[in-house]
Amino acid sequence: MKTIKIFVAILALSISVANAQFTKAELQVSGLTCSMCSKATEKSLRTLGFISDIKADLNRNVFLITFKKDVPVNLDQISKKVQSAGFFVNNLKTTFNFSGTKLVNNTFSYAGDTYYLVTPTDKELNGPATFTVVDKGFAPAAVYKKYSAPVANNAKSGRVYRIAI
Repeated sequence: MKTIKIFVAILALSISVANAQFTKAELQVSGLTCSMCSKATEKSLRTLGFISDIKADLNRNVFLITFKKDVPVNLDQISKKVQSAGFFVNNLKTTFNFSGTKLVNNTFSYAGDTYYLVTPTDKELNGPATFTVVDKGFAPAAVYKKYSAPVANNAKSGRVYRIAI
């Protein structure tokens, strides 16, 4: 009987964690001048195991990214892949499904990383919500500077990302 209770508890936790995840992103890249640049960036991004699909919008220098379900997303790897292709992330808007995720002191955790909401909200986040990453390497210098105040790092491990809704 004790084993069944433990199993049910673990199952309930895993279901709530599985619902909380990144679903899609809109990545604006600066420095793209031609379709060859766009293809090189897209090819670099496709090597990331958590990306399911990418669609390029050459008019706006934007990549619409769909993430694989139940695979942890690492935003730093996206920035590194864009930089390794010779370009820079100008803006990263991503959609996170908050089902089963609580916002505590304007922070939430995902895949070992902590996300700090620099534009606090009084509404409860439940379901999909889109936010912009405003850290260095994800936003123009002026945007980063606006939100670059120190953030208390209460995370046991991982990185702290600044985000704005």
